Amino acid sequence: MTSLSSETPAAPRLSVVIAVKDEADNVLPLIEEIDAALSFEPFELIFVDDGSTDATLANLRLAQQTRPYLRIVVHAKACGKSAGVETGAWAARGDLLLLLDGDGQNDPAYLPEMVRVMDAGGPSIGMVQGERQGRKDTGFKRFQSRLANRVRRSLLNDGSRDTGCGLKVVRREVQLRLPMFDGQHRFMAALVRREGYDILTVKVVDRERWHGVSKYGFWNRLWVGIIDMFGVFWLVRRRRTPHVVERG
Repeated sequence: MTSLSSETPAAPRLSVVIAVKDEADNVLPLIEEIDAALSFEPFELIFVDDGSTDATLANLRLAQQTRPYLRIVVHAKACGKSAGVETGAWAARGDLLLLLDGDGQNDPAYLPEMVRVMDAGGPSIGMVQGERQGRKDTGFKRFQSRLANRVRRSLLNDGSRDTGCGLKVVRREVQLRLPMFDGQHRFMAALVRREGYDILTVKVVDRERWHGVSKYGFWNRLWVGIIDMFGVFWLVRRRRTPHVVERG
């Protein structure tokens, strides 16, 4: 008989997935915040290093020395946030993926409430989305965001007021069913609804980036985002979600 001490630990229910690129000054304090926020339940923490050229990977390996639940996946070159989340989702063992950005703007303290809302909502809820309050962006960027959100909601009818918030809790099985493309993370609300699931929202307070600069600027994604929006519109319109009423 195998002793209990040699058995493989059971997979945690919660998998925190964070894609990072050149966030050397942010990852260590963020890990400490996650440790404090998720003390209520075992979890695994998966960082996907998306081709960083600074000390991000070295700092993650330093943190890993004292955290057996911290796992690191490395991309040979930068592939973007959506690809990083996809890589992390495939590596994850938990039923729920807890997603946030690695720049310090997303406060992990909201994750327990988002998990609670997911659990209370039952199996029909596919994702709990953060909705940012008191955003720290410039007035022009907030105007851009409001305009983009208004156009997206009218076209996709995704029911989300802030799809750009990085704080999300999504069922892993749902995440892995979503069509994958660069920029997918901006349309997760519409894509989760496309799979027949509902979405709930938790209000969160936005923070300023701790260090460094954003890797996802507005102008370098504007036109691609518009094209993607019409692509998602086509995907949503063409999806037929079966509702199985009997199994033999």
